[in-house]
Amino acid sequence: MNLFAPLTLLADALTYRIFAMIPETHSADAVHFFIEDTLKIFLLLLVIIYAVSVIRTFIPPERIRSLLSRRHRVTGHVLAGCIGVVTPFCTCSAIPLFLGFIEAGVPLGVTFTFLIASPMVNEVALALLLATFGFRVALLYVLSGLIIAVVSGMVIGALHLEHLVDRGKEDQGCGCGKSHPDTWPKRLAFAARYTRMILKRVWWIVLLGIGVGAWMHGYVPEDFLARFAGADRWYAVPFAVLLGIPLYANAAGILPLVSVLTEKGVALGTTLAFMMSVTGLSLPEFLILRRVMRTKLIVLFVLTVGLGILFTGFLFNSVL
Repeated sequence: MNLFAPLTLLADALTYRIFAMIPETHSADAVHFFIEDTLKIFLLLLVIIYAVSVIRTFIPPERIRSLLSRRHRVTGHVLAGCIGVVTPFCTCSAIPLFLGFIEAGVPLGVTFTFLIASPMVNEVALALLLATFGFRVALLYVLSGLIIAVVSGMVIGALHLEHLVDRGKEDQGCGCGKSHPDTWPKRLAFAARYTRMILKRVWWIVLLGIGVGAWMHGYVPEDFLARFAGADRWYAVPFAVLLGIPLYANAAGILPLVSVLTEKGVALGTTLAFMMSVTGLSLPEFLILRRVMRTKLIVLFVLTVGLGILFTGFLFNSVL
């Protein structure tokens, strides 16, 4: 059963009846894609962000620090990665969370595992991948993202680079990680506020991503991009990773491009590597973290995570 069938019917009605566009033309295909994906993605964003925000109220930052600081190193990395998936703290909270973890005695490597997993293994991306590509791809995405986060954190932790952290600096962030609602009415109210805040920040990014995807869906010929970024092109994955680093977008804005690029012949591993580099190797986040980390530590972080994403891209291309 297609859960999004009503949205498809609504897109059909708007495109072909209200706008009176001619079916199977480039413009009609692009408009239909834009309407359907906009409805689908914003519906998923509302539901998923709200649900995850409610879950997040049960595991505030202090509780996370307490859990991670008492664990064995390997167990701590795995737990940090799993918690990072369900606690999507925003980029503006990266500095207070990072310093708070370090001051609470959480090992540096475990802290990095959390910071990598939180944006990379994104719950919105998981839901959209599940709806678009099915369970197998969604599961591979989660497993590969967690492995990257855990291995990267373990590598950074093994090098004992705590001296490269500027502990004396303070940053209060946006305050979105400070609420600790302890009753259901407060939890639901917090989730509503947080959902509105996130949507106000990302709506234009999402629409931009859907718009680019709609144009490509309607006007880029089938298999055109496969000549340059097919699974047999060794350079496609590294290029996709390098292209994604300077961009600033969330998974919801990138997923329409992933879907269209795959439809047009780009290998799935290449498009997922692009998405992971945008969400896990974001240049704006590096600029924020530079305020509490030395450049050497950030460069090591980029190289470690980048190699993990490259491996994932090549793995997806070979397996799928």
